[in-house]
Amino acid sequence: MQLNAGIVTDKLQESKSFYQKALGFGVSFENDFYLLMHTPDKKYEISFLQSNHPSQAPIFHEPYAGKGMFLTIEMDDVDGLYESIKSKNIPIAVPIRDEDWGDRHFSIVDPNGIGIDLVRYQKPDAED
Repeated sequence: MQLNAGIVTDKLQESKSFYQKALGFGVSFENDFYLLMHTPDKKYEISFLQSNHPSQAPIFHEPYAGKGMFLTIEMDDVDGLYESIKSKNIPIAVPIRDEDWGDRHFSIVDPNGIGIDLVRYQKPDAED
């Protein structure tokens, strides 16, 4: 079983540009109303669907409203990605920080209003 989160949006091209520029995602498939993107290692995917497209059932028409959803992306080199994103002038919503429960993370927001938490997890008692 695989899971791929899908976002109904009016911002297909903005989403494509953001995920490519900020996170190095590639395009797995694209047409005029659907975009499937993958992580740089091609292990995980996320999709974007044009709102109100006549080929889709009504439950897939309403665009995401911009609140109440987030994505978490785990990685080893969260500090390297943080510096890369800063150098590209992509706004950072939550600056990089260490949490008591072991996360070292920072957050950005995609064009649809989805918060993306970029995380390196380590045991809380481990030294950095």
